[in-house]
Amino acid sequence: MYKNIEEPKRKISPYAINVWRITNTIGHTIFLIILVVLLIMDSHFAWYSWISYILWGLLGFTIISAVWSIVFEPTLLQKYWRYGLNKEFVQLKHGRWNLAHQVIPMTKIQYVSLQQGPILRKYGLSSISIGTMASTHEIPAIQEDEAKAIRNEIAELAKVKEVEN
Repeated sequence: MYKNIEEPKRKISPYAINVWRITNTIGHTIFLIILVVLLIMDSHFAWYSWISYILWGLLGFTIISAVWSIVFEPTLLQKYWRYGLNKEFVQLKHGRWNLAHQVIPMTKIQYVSLQQGPILRKYGLSSISIGTMASTHEIPAIQEDEAKAIRNEIAELAKVKEVEN
């Protein structure tokens, strides 16, 4: 039926890197504060010695994880995220080592929505959620005007395909 489906070519916004860095920094900072409080409580209340080893191990792992997810991961995510749409399909492709390429038929789309939190709003970005009966798919961090146009286009194409069947 469809022998050659063209690869998606559209990229998400470069501002996505800043959004992901801020979000990951907030999350890791909260976790680091909790670990530091637990380490202070451990030294103050003289808990079992194995708890201290676990807390220090978690602290080291969290620092390594923070460096990865704040410095390297956002750049790689933005570099390899692609999406595309035509009259028949919406395509999402991301990942370098674990490549995910999803092809969503327009006939299966039940809803399309935009999401925008405070950090995305600061950079003028939105995320698009595409819902099917089985799952929800997301296109992250697209310029707000472009996201609205894509949402409207998907909604129109999905409705047209539904009426034709």
